[in-house]
Amino acid sequence: MDAVIDQNTGADAGDDDTPMLSSHTLAALKEFLSEQNGLLVANNDGATVAEDEKEVALVTEDWRLSQFWYDRETAETVAREVNALYTSMDSPPSIACIACPTLYVYLKKLHHDLPVQLLEYDNRFKQYGNEFTFYDYNQPLELPSTMKHSFRIIIADPPYLSKECLEKVSETIGFLKQPGESFLLLLTGAVQHERAGELLGLRPCGFRPQHSSKLGNEFRLFTNYDPGLRLGGWEHEE
Repeated sequence: MDAVIDQNTGADAGDDDTPMLSSHTLAALKEFLSEQNGLLVANNDGATVAEDEKEVALVTEDWRLSQFWYDRETAETVAREVNALYTSMDSPPSIACIACPTLYVYLKKLHHDLPVQLLEYDNRFKQYGNEFTFYDYNQPLELPSTMKHSFRIIIADPPYLSKECLEKVSETIGFLKQPGESFLLLLTGAVQHERAGELLGLRPCGFRPQHSSKLGNEFRLFTNYDPGLRLGGWEHEE
């Protein structure tokens, strides 16, 4: 994969007959090959780190799977909230990320020892080893029995904005969450406002999630607990 490239001409060193590539073409080729490998610069825990060490990147979005990654501000804001919940508890809770790999990566960057489980349909994320569990929302309870009632913090981003999808993800949340007090965060379209309240008892926060692809749909963050001054607080319901 790593051919020896003359940086000035783009030709293989020692081969005068090789056609020369422009610097623009060469850069595009390198980007393509990098995307095909799935990662840009991988660190030890499988996350991808940009060269400035301030931003992480994931494998290329697959729109056929309704994949749209959060932008950096959104991912960092939600990751800080989850970390704040985690550190506020006397006994360390387990955390589940349902169909939100962006958040998983930022959480591990923030605190690589956080006990986070990623439930995700895309098998490219198997790179995260035993912290990856294959998840198909069409089979909401097809999960290892060891996960039942094992998570106190659950973050979910249903892949579709349909009633059916949210209902099935809600079944999964019911399977995963521990009895008693648990903390739920749901990132989904504003159109799910009423359903989020009916199915999971959630209320919208002032913070507005954004995606790197600049989606046209308005997205919201819902929680089942009052975040106080964080996340813009709970919005007042009319």
